[in-house]
Amino acid sequence: MKIDIHSHFFPQISQAEAARLSPERAPWLHTEGRTGQIMIGDKPFRPVHDVLWDPLRRIEHLDEQGLDIQVMCATPVMFGYDQPIDRALPWAQLMNDRALEMTASAPDRLKVLAQVPLQDIDAACREASRAKACGHVGVQIGNHVGNHDMDHDGLVCFLQHCAAEGIPLLVHPWDMMGRERMKKWMLPWLVAMPAETQLGILSLILSGAFESLPESLRICFAHGGGGFAFLLGRVDNAWRHRDIVREDCPNLPSSYVKRFHVDSAVFDPRSLQLLVDVMGADRVMLGSDSPFPLGEQRIGSGVLEHPELSDYERKRICAGNAQEFFGF
Repeated sequence: MKIDIHSHFFPQISQAEAARLSPERAPWLHTEGRTGQIMIGDKPFRPVHDVLWDPLRRIEHLDEQGLDIQVMCATPVMFGYDQPIDRALPWAQLMNDRALEMTASAPDRLKVLAQVPLQDIDAACREASRAKACGHVGVQIGNHVGNHDMDHDGLVCFLQHCAAEGIPLLVHPWDMMGRERMKKWMLPWLVAMPAETQLGILSLILSGAFESLPESLRICFAHGGGGFAFLLGRVDNAWRHRDIVREDCPNLPSSYVKRFHVDSAVFDPRSLQLLVDVMGADRVMLGSDSPFPLGEQRIGSGVLEHPELSDYERKRICAGNAQEFFGF
């Protein structure tokens, strides 16, 4: 069995609908047959194809990839965290309703995560609960809102709400740091995106936020946790030898790996082995980042064809962990 817990969609939002959020900055979809372009205002943002928006093509894609279930979430450019809440909340609700429409033809195979307006925590909590009641299997959030990282009081409050309501979370990096120095070669996606993910994890660990969050919180970080697994030894070393690192974090940073999950989207067998060694096979879930070019092109091949993983580890990563995490 294969369950992909990290894939993206973009519904057929018109330019007029996007203008309700922001005429200049809101994303919409221009399509021509089976190809399309995500637009930001009047400017092209990313070329895409119909698996991103067409549910029937999506099911064909699942069949081609041998996937039993795929969890879809918003393309992060859709978040709208920088917009006024009186526009951002209706936008999130529209996106969430359109997301459920995409699952209608195959609700047993297509699942969706909601988006919420994190710039207003009360509104975000209400929309997370509404989305769960409507059929979303969880919520996707960005790893920061402006300069507020995951340890910000408001974001911790949102995590507490999701824990209390039993709402699983996928944290996705977005609005990457250092863009002024990364102008070519997709460097923001190759350098800053993994760094954003690691920053999200470490902000929860080193701030002591995990001490105030219940262990029932189900939270997963995309892209294998970014650079976290590779650099965890550096963090532990700093904690042991610098009091300013220990100031808010009462326990060795590596002791918190059982508090969260990561996906498997690391694209290299050595990296995946390290990830499993650090996190444990019960904390890694199959994630593809499909249907984008930076995603896994043969979904699950990195796990199923891994030369060192045991059959038990493959089964846990490919489906077992996701079944427990989402309650499928």
